[in-house]
Amino acid sequence: MNPMKVGLLGLGVVGGGTWNVLSRNAEEIARRAGRRIDITRIAVRDVAKARARLGDAVALSDQATDVVRDPEVDIVVELIGGIEPARTLVLEAISNGKHIVTANKALLAKHGNEIFAAASAQGVMVAFEAAVAGGIPIIKAIREGLTANRIQWVAGIINGTTNYILSEMRSRGMSFGDALAEAQRLGYAEADPTFDVEGVDAAHKLTLLASMAFGVPVQFSKAHIEGISSLASEDIALAERLGYRIKLLGITKQRPDGIELRVHPALVPNDRLLANVEGAMNAVMVSGDAVGPTLYYGQGAGEEPTASAVVADLVDVTRLHTADPGNRVPHLGFQPDAMSDMPILPIEQVITSYYLRLSVDDQPGVLADLARLLADLRISIGSMIQEPSGDAAADIIFITHEAREGDVDQAIARIESLAFVRSKVTRLRIENLA
Repeated sequence: MNPMKVGLLGLGVVGGGTWNVLSRNAEEIARRAGRRIDITRIAVRDVAKARARLGDAVALSDQATDVVRDPEVDIVVELIGGIEPARTLVLEAISNGKHIVTANKALLAKHGNEIFAAASAQGVMVAFEAAVAGGIPIIKAIREGLTANRIQWVAGIINGTTNYILSEMRSRGMSFGDALAEAQRLGYAEADPTFDVEGVDAAHKLTLLASMAFGVPVQFSKAHIEGISSLASEDIALAERLGYRIKLLGITKQRPDGIELRVHPALVPNDRLLANVEGAMNAVMVSGDAVGPTLYYGQGAGEEPTASAVVADLVDVTRLHTADPGNRVPHLGFQPDAMSDMPILPIEQVITSYYLRLSVDDQPGVLADLARLLADLRISIGSMIQEPSGDAAADIIFITHEAREGDVDQAIARIESLAFVRSKVTRLRIENLA
C-alpha cells in the first residue's frame, strides 16, 4: 500500500521531535497504521540549516504555501504556532483536500469553529491531540474513551510552567518573581511568560476540552481567566497550613443553567491527586456519570512527548483516510448538527467555596461585624483563623462554604469599605474536586 505523505510546517522543537519519532519508529508505526507514514516536504525559515540536519531525505522550502499546495501531500502538520499565517495556511490546505494535524491550541481556541466547519465541508480531518497537555492522550480519552458518559466536570493542571512556579513557591518558599526566574533559567518559561503565567495558555486548552466534554462550540472569548502573577507566598504558606495546595486550574462544569469555563488559582485539598502533581507535569481529571472520576497524568510539553501526540494523530488520520467522512470520529466528539447551544456562564454565577484573607484593627466586635455582613449575603463561614500581625492589627482568614461568586463580590466590596479593615481582601477559590 502506498505510504501517506506528510508535509510539515515548521521544524522547531515539536517539528524536530516529530521527524525523530517517525524516523526512529517507522516500522512500528507502519505496523499500527497499516502503511508507512513519510514526511516528504517541510517548510522552514532556514533551508540551509535544515538541509545540514536532514540531508537530502526530504524536500525543503522556505515557503509554507509550497507544502499546502503540493498535490502529493496527504496530511499537513501545522507546527508554526500563533494565529496568522497559521489560520490562512490551514484553511488553504483544507480547501486543497488535505487533512490537518496541529498542536496549535491558540488557533483552534479562537478559530476552531471556522476550521472544523471547513474541514467537514471538504470531508477531511483536523486532529489536535498535541494541542492539549502534550503527550497525555486526553483528547482521545474524552472524545472516544468516555463516549458512554455524561461528562460532569473537567479540572486540570494544563500548564507546566505555572505548575513548576507554584511548586517552587510552596516547597522552597520562593517569591513569584524568583520562581519565575528559575523557570526561565531551566527552560520551563519563555522570555515573555505572559501567556503562561496569566492563564491564557491554559484557557486555550480548557476551551477545547469544554467543547469536547459538553458538545458546545468553541468559545474562548467567554472563558474567565486569572493567572498567578499576583499570588503572595504568604497565601501559599497559609493554604499549606490549612490542608490545601494552590494550583492553577482549568475548570469546566456542566450545570442545569449552563457551563462554567474558568482558569484561576485554586486551593485544592492536599489529599486530592491533583494537589500532588508537582514540577512541570500536567494532569487532567474528568468525571463522568458512569465511570466516576478519572485521572490522566504526564508531560504536558517537550520535544518528544508532544511529538508522540502528533504522530498518534498521523496514525489515526492514516487509518481513517479512506473511511466515509460521516463515519469518522467528529472533530469535537459530537456530530456537528447535534451541538448544544447551552450558554457559558459568567463568573458571577459560579458556585464554589472561598478563601478570604484580610487585615483588620485588632479590636472587639470586628469578627461579629464581618460574620454578620457575610450572613446577610448568604455566605456561610466554614472555618476561621485570626492571627496578630503587629501594630494593633490582626490577619483574618475565612474559609467559606459554597457561595455564589456574585454574592462574594458584593461581600468583598462591603468589607473593604469598613473603617476597621486595613487591606484589600485576598480572594481565592477552593475546589474540592469531589
